[in-house]
Amino acid sequence: MLLIFATTMLISCGKIPQAEIDQAKTAIEAAEASGAATYVPDAFAVVKDSMNSVLQSIEVEKSKFFRNYKDAKEALVGITAMAGDVKGKSEARQEELKAEIQTAMTNVQALIDEDKQLLTKAPRGKEGTAALKAIKDDITVIEGSLAEAKTMFEGGELLATVDKLNAAKDKATAINNELKEVIAKYNKARGK
Repeated sequence: MLLIFATTMLISCGKIPQAEIDQAKTAIEAAEASGAATYVPDAFAVVKDSMNSVLQSIEVEKSKFFRNYKDAKEALVGITAMAGDVKGKSEARQEELKAEIQTAMTNVQALIDEDKQLLTKAPRGKEGTAALKAIKDDITVIEGSLAEAKTMFEGGELLATVDKLNAAKDKATAINNELKEVIAKYNKARGK
């Protein structure tokens, strides 16, 4: 009886944990499909590295006469859970980015509108007309960037959308500050 128990234990410990490997791989693939490599790259890299490490330890264990995959099984269960957590973090990060993007789009549009309003109040003159035309052209470019950002957002390119919106916001803010400064100087010179 003791011999049967010992043999059963050796056989059960000596069997490659294929079910656990498959579950871990599936969980990692699901995390990757959720965009984890893009949105939570550090956490995703940890999961992939952990999986590679366990697979290497399984290969080492295969070469032994008495194989024991108990530690590998436990590690694979942990990796499966970790991959699920990474998938959740990826999805949460994407939702955060979507909210940030929508707020940024609103803010950039408000800046554009304010820039257009300030443009009507800006002083005109010999040099002013050319400068105002250049600013108007810059505002048109910013509007184009905002339209591109909307298209990118609808296409799911969240990080690229954030970059595009940040650049548009910076440019619109610079124009806004420039116009306010010029208007303030003009009003001060006129005694207003």
